[in-house]
Amino acid sequence: MDLETLSVVPTLSLSRPYEALLRIHWIALLYGRVGLELALTGGVHSGKEAAKGLLAGAQVVMMTSAVLEKGPGHFRTVLEELKAFMEEREYASVEEMRGVMSYLKVAEPAALERANYLKVLGSHRLLP
Repeated sequence: MDLETLSVVPTLSLSRPYEALLRIHWIALLYGRVGLELALTGGVHSGKEAAKGLLAGAQVVMMTSAVLEKGPGHFRTVLEELKAFMEEREYASVEEMRGVMSYLKVAEPAALERANYLKVLGSHRLLP
């Protein structure tokens, strides 16, 4: 919205892979607790983010920005990356891997939360 003219101004900002991190975290927290199917939307650009979303508990992952940037052929690339990940770790199906890294299924959810918090703080860099 343009606040000066009070009009709608169409703009498009494509997502980036780092944007998936917070969403994956929340899916891991909510999986199995809310009685809903969860979708990872935003930040999925590769099989890596897709795998993380599914491991956290997402029913589906969406990747509009990546497809807009790289074209429809990118679906095949992401699918191949996801299949390679699954084969490497011997997952027979997406259903088998769904939620494996959710807070309901990790041995110590509180430790995972603290580790994530410390990792995020440790990764912060001050701008010059």
